Amino acid sequence: MVQFYLENISFPLPSEDSLEKWLNKIASQHNAQIENINYIFCDDEYLLNINKEYLNHDYYTDIITFPYKEGESIESDIFISIDRVKENADAHDQTFEKELLRVISHGLLHLIGFKDKDEADQEIMRQMESKCIFLYYDMFV
Repeated sequence: MVQFYLENISFPLPSEDSLEKWLNKIASQHNAQIENINYIFCDDEYLLNINKEYLNHDYYTDIITFPYKEGESIESDIFISIDRVKENADAHDQTFEKELLRVISHGLLHLIGFKDKDEADQEIMRQMESKCIFLYYDMFV
């Protein structure tokens, strides 16, 4: 089950049903199953407070993933700053929707096992995010 929540923010979220089908397809392509993911969309300040309180980081970020189960069976809370998504979309000359899909898939890819700590892993992560975005558009556009 995938659920979506808005905290202190309003924006045009693609169809929740489409997003859930897409995320389940991504998971199944990697021999994983989503048991429960809560995507919590928020503003910068909301996510900054979480970053400070739980990770002792005093900076803005676009996504924080709290995994409860990873690998073949996935459970997690994923927090996404819509302020960061908008800023990143502008900075990379990307549409808001594509950047949102990138960040949404990024959290799931981490839970499946993809990393992004070094340059080689970051390149693989970017390739996987792009594949996920193409998959979404193949499925629903």
